[in-house]
Amino acid sequence: MTPQRASVKDVAAAAGVSVGTVSNVLNRPERVAARTRAKVEQAMEELNFHRNASARQLRAGVSRTVGAIVMDVGNPYYTELARGIEDRLAVDDHTLILCSSDDDPRREARFLRLLAEQGVRGVLVTPMSTTKDRLSALRRLGIPSVLMDSSSRDHASVGVDHVSGGRQAVAHLLAQGHRRILFLAGQEELQQTRHRLKGAVDAIQSAGLDPSEVLKVVTLPALTANDGQQGLIKALESGWGPTAVFCMNDIVALGAMRELRRSGLAVPSDMAVVGYDDLYLAAELMTPLTSVRQPMRQLGWAAADLLLTDTPHVLFEPELIVRASSDFLRR
Repeated sequence: MTPQRASVKDVAAAAGVSVGTVSNVLNRPERVAARTRAKVEQAMEELNFHRNASARQLRAGVSRTVGAIVMDVGNPYYTELARGIEDRLAVDDHTLILCSSDDDPRREARFLRLLAEQGVRGVLVTPMSTTKDRLSALRRLGIPSVLMDSSSRDHASVGVDHVSGGRQAVAHLLAQGHRRILFLAGQEELQQTRHRLKGAVDAIQSAGLDPSEVLKVVTLPALTANDGQQGLIKALESGWGPTAVFCMNDIVALGAMRELRRSGLAVPSDMAVVGYDDLYLAAELMTPLTSVRQPMRQLGWAAADLLLTDTPHVLFEPELIVRASSDFLRR
């Protein structure tokens, strides 16, 4: 049998005061005499009383809960993003409901419906190509939303300059002398994929080279270590013979490095590897991973701040962190 929560009436009876006095202790304690306040607080402690926040929010008409839907909360990138969201929400006493879409439109739609039913104040989303259509339904309900890790002219968003990130990664590999570079990419529908590819092509053209000769793209089904490994196998079996690989994220890079070890190829002398995100594990590998650092926590903070205050934020600039996986001199 589910135990019943103590009510304000229960506290009032236990303390021998009116319900109004208990309400004042909860909301306007300065109006209550110290001795009376102490009696009420003691009754609350003895009854294990906790106010019903949901009911309070309904009465006030303003929710203090925000929903966030990310691609995969199991990925450390999204864990850091969520921490930034949570830190910003805590400043204004808001709480977070966190969901993983798994890059599945139906799953995302289901979570958006559930969050709307919960009456959240707003929703933060790392979007898919069809996400904006679903967010328009929330807007009609008066629930605002912000796109995370995305740049949009027609929707509130907080993003990173991934064109710059792709350009930095490939310019570095070109400077190391590489002329056959593999890009283990995400699906084309992902804005991040398109922007990083554009940056890679820009870097090659700026070097006076032909992108069709220098760059080969293998699109992965999912951005996992296993798919990164299989993508590298596919490229090696094609006979093209890349000397460097630029990976869509650090998790994909782990899979690529796993395959290089299995094949007996040394990093970076046989093949250089560059990741993206700069997760905490990148610097801890036996061969530390060069990676394009994203401001993950700041991105989450900025998205939540935009939702709560409507304060716009500039496009964040990523930074290439060079380590031994792409620079033989650092080994």
